[in-house]
Amino acid sequence: MEALRRHKSMFLLPGLLTLALIIIFPLLFTIRVSFSGWNVSNPQLDFIGGANYATMLHDSRFWASIMRLVLLAGGTVLIQYVIGFGMALLVWREARGRRLWRVLFLVPMMTTPVVMAAIWQMIFHESLGPVNDLLGMLGLAEVPWLTESGPALVALMTVEVWQWTPFMFLLLLAGLLSLPKEPFMAAAIDGADAWRTFRKVTFPLMAPVSVAAVIIRLIEASKLSDSVYVLTSGGPGSSTETPGYYLYIQGLRDQQTGYSGAMSLTYLVLMIVTLTVVAALLARAFKLKGDS
Repeated sequence: MEALRRHKSMFLLPGLLTLALIIIFPLLFTIRVSFSGWNVSNPQLDFIGGANYATMLHDSRFWASIMRLVLLAGGTVLIQYVIGFGMALLVWREARGRRLWRVLFLVPMMTTPVVMAAIWQMIFHESLGPVNDLLGMLGLAEVPWLTESGPALVALMTVEVWQWTPFMFLLLLAGLLSLPKEPFMAAAIDGADAWRTFRKVTFPLMAPVSVAAVIIRLIEASKLSDSVYVLTSGGPGSSTETPGYYLYIQGLRDQQTGYSGAMSLTYLVLMIVTLTVVAALLARAFKLKGDS
């Protein structure tokens, strides 16, 4: 038995070392950097205490980016869930050409976010883009999609929904395909129509998958930066900046390494706490809906 345990530890050792190298060491190093004054003019790991954190508390641009991310992530993931669930229901049943639809629905996810954002940047171009051309044909005024804060946020959300709804569709379709058939047979025997079957059977049974899909997408949406970089570069002004993009500005462009380390750790803690609370609330909400 002792030899078996030793051999198990040997098999686990490579994974544990890899985990330490790619997660634990960078995290510990970032903590150390956050208490230093490392910047472009002072590339040293000196110790300045909590000065970076004190500066961050008064950085309205950083906190505004977090609130903006809450809007972007919450709005886009909700839309993705609704559309993705509808798409999954469409191809779940014996729909005509469902295999073709499954492949077509996944096409946007196969393109890298940077390339997809570059394509949408041309689509939303104010003078050359097809979106404003279509609005003109409908007799509507042109919209400054990428030069005003409101339309720019709408454009950014559109790109995110287009890119990642297929991922939500894929998770929810997998959940639908794994559902047991007995509850649906019982609902059919009771004479339940399609809407009642969905509300009383399908939706409650999909609760665990729904919570997992939403949380996974919220985690991914919290890292939103590449689409912002290509589509708006955080503009106009800083109206579309997200924490990820602001960290890029401070840490990589302006070389404020110590300050960006403090912001990244604060942002990490905030995201862990927020997503934990959201997961608990979603699980409770879906459970209550299932019980009702």
